[in-house]
Amino acid sequence: MLKLSYMAMIAFTVVGSFWLEIFLKVRVLARIKRALQAIWPIASIFIIWDAYAIKSSHWRFDKAQVLGIYGPFGIPLEEYLFFFFVPIAAIMTIEAVRTVKKDWPL
Repeated sequence: MLKLSYMAMIAFTVVGSFWLEIFLKVRVLARIKRALQAIWPIASIFIIWDAYAIKSSHWRFDKAQVLGIYGPFGIPLEEYLFFFFVPIAAIMTIEAVRTVKKDWPL
């Protein structure tokens, strides 16, 4: 069960924010290409930083808390998902506030 720890955090992020897409109709997923264009450059920097930190033994992922599926640079799948889902959740949250508070500044 411990192997699902990081994935559970990702699932919690999805469940905690993706309902905004349905109930408040924030339409972030309808504009997913635009969101990914904004996310990808920053995520790339963090992936490179992760790769460097892992290779230099400055950073590691507890093998007991990840699924054991690794992508390029020895980075666990959950970390790649983190760099996608957390920014999407943040964008959804901002769009939800804009939807509810019409006078909120752009």
